[in-house]
Amino acid sequence: MDNIKFYNGHTMPKVGLGTFRVENNDDCTKAVKYAIENGYRSIDTAKVYGNEEKVGQGIKEGLESTGLKREDLFITSKLWLEDFGRENVEQAYENSLKRLDLDYLDLYLMHWPGTNEALMIDTWQGMEDLYKQERVKNIGVSNFNVDHFEALLAQVSIKPVINQVEFHPYLTQKELRQYLDVQNIVMESWSPLMNAQILDDEIVNQVAQEVGQTPAQVIIRWNYQHQVVTIPKSVTPHRIDENLNILDFELNDDQMKKLDDLNQNKRIGPDPSEFNGQ
Repeated sequence: MDNIKFYNGHTMPKVGLGTFRVENNDDCTKAVKYAIENGYRSIDTAKVYGNEEKVGQGIKEGLESTGLKREDLFITSKLWLEDFGRENVEQAYENSLKRLDLDYLDLYLMHWPGTNEALMIDTWQGMEDLYKQERVKNIGVSNFNVDHFEALLAQVSIKPVINQVEFHPYLTQKELRQYLDVQNIVMESWSPLMNAQILDDEIVNQVAQEVGQTPAQVIIRWNYQHQVVTIPKSVTPHRIDENLNILDFELNDDQMKKLDDLNQNKRIGPDPSEFNGQ
């Protein structure tokens, strides 16, 4: 799988395995292990998903069965809102590492901006502390809008390398994408398949027929061609395979435009400007 380059010179695979809404059980472990055995090098989790232990076990088993080294993988987790505040970040990070049974993360994200700007900035300074101490390879944010970035970047010394947001053909985030492009911050999409809702779309299916691929592959390829990192979630082996297998076809400009034109500014998740974890 191709990598995308951050402004700090580090890289990240363009497609990874998401684990949002995956239970903390053996199915989670098996899915992560299977993904690693079948070519995935990026795994995404979060404290609030409640599955870091089983994700960590899957990572361990995947490394053992493949002979890969820890540094061959790119592991992401996220700081939840209840742990916000500069003085809380380090302990929250250590707790995630303990649950995952890892020595470090490749990427640690602030999961939401929250509704308190001063607290958001204070918390980011705690993320910067981790990075400056070389405890984590990269730091980034999730669900930040342009105004969150404007407030943050006016006050801090280290820019996030990435912003993980809701992104799919019904929510194309054009203004945000342009802003991140100018700032040289990578965009990453969560729930790129809209919890499977987008897979029933007529245009998506039409494009899928044209290129001889599944609707899911079309959406992941659309992300890929927009230079957006994506982490589709699945615990089903054939879907895990399918989601990674998007390099042997291409969408033409007309097909990309058809998918872009599906935009309705429709969210399936909370509005980042209003969400405070409740």
